[in-house]
Amino acid sequence: MWFTNLFTGSGVASTVIMLAISIFAGLYIGKFKVKGVTLGITWVLFVGIAISAVMNYFGVDFDGQAAASGKYQGDHINHQMIYFIKEFGLILFVTAVGLQVGPGFFKSFKKGGLSMNIMALVNVALGVLITIVITKLTDESLSDMAGVYTGAVTNTPGLSAAQQTAAERGFNSDTLSSGYAVAYPLAVVGMIMTCLLLRPLCRIDLKKEPITDEALEAKAAKAATPTSQRHKVNLIPIFIIIALGIMVGQIPIPIGMSAPVKLGLAGGPLVVALIGSWLGVKKGWFTTEFTDSHGVWMLREVGIALFLAAVGLSAGGSFLSTIQAGGYMWIIYGIIITVIPPILVGLFCRLVLKMNYYTLMGFIGGSHTDPPTLAFAYTVAPEECRLPNTGYATVYPLTMFLRIFTAQLLVLLA
Repeated sequence: MWFTNLFTGSGVASTVIMLAISIFAGLYIGKFKVKGVTLGITWVLFVGIAISAVMNYFGVDFDGQAAASGKYQGDHINHQMIYFIKEFGLILFVTAVGLQVGPGFFKSFKKGGLSMNIMALVNVALGVLITIVITKLTDESLSDMAGVYTGAVTNTPGLSAAQQTAAERGFNSDTLSSGYAVAYPLAVVGMIMTCLLLRPLCRIDLKKEPITDEALEAKAAKAATPTSQRHKVNLIPIFIIIALGIMVGQIPIPIGMSAPVKLGLAGGPLVVALIGSWLGVKKGWFTTEFTDSHGVWMLREVGIALFLAAVGLSAGGSFLSTIQAGGYMWIIYGIIITVIPPILVGLFCRLVLKMNYYTLMGFIGGSHTDPPTLAFAYTVAPEECRLPNTGYATVYPLTMFLRIFTAQLLVLLA
């Protein structure tokens, strides 16, 4: 029937419908709070997983793996389109973040960026160390655990790099995808819970948490902007940045291993957006009213919504099948890898380095290359506060490189 095919077919219409349902339902659920806390837009991910899991149960393939049985066996959502939307949504998101942060990025880097990147390096090192320790204490293969590691730190480019290295060494790269799929969803929750847990551990009072003078100045500048200008956005520089960023992201960086490292589709656009917006404002090509416009904010929100929906829809089926096959222990390992490093590093950043809590939440998201954590930070931070963006973008480029490098390293050490 045409109505059934509308939800189970491989055409554009059925794929867009599933994405729209995931985003609508996730955003609606995200409006509700439990004791003043909500996961916000992150609910889009979990709705997507739920839809994918249910449809896979009835034989509709969402992740590119044929369903074993069911009412609609042989039907499938266009997973190539979902993959494209996932990557494109992430590109839009990181480009918007780079545009918003760029004008003040290098100034903020001088003030605290070096220490933040050092702590991000420590965070990555702890995650790798914990992964290796788990393999020593269990019978898990370090190659398989590389997949769990990439999911636990929500790094898709790292997964791709690890799979390529595994294939070159003759390992089964499919198990890496399974480990990634089961670790990723709870990793998102784990980092958000980490942000919430640091609040009582560090005795943080949001009412007393400063927004900083720079944010207040940005608010004043925004308030002084004519209303007619606030709703305009020039798309030309945005897509120039995206094109250049993708090219930069594909430049191989030799590191003496079997395969070079790349910044990828996320790291490249972010770096170019940071430099482009900083240079653009400095040279007068455009103003901060453009980089902080409603259009750029909309670009960011649409991008993260598409990314989360696509990740959820592509992960739900393999999530359940992997658990049923005994992969539930990977979930536990993933939670350990996800939570312990940012808690330890977060405590040090707050108690010793006196890092602002809003910046700290962005830092945690950036040090795990996790957009949902940044999105959550903005459900907590005041509307005029830009500090989560600053913390996220300051450590994201280095962290992206390190996550890709360490994912390949784990496979090589196997």
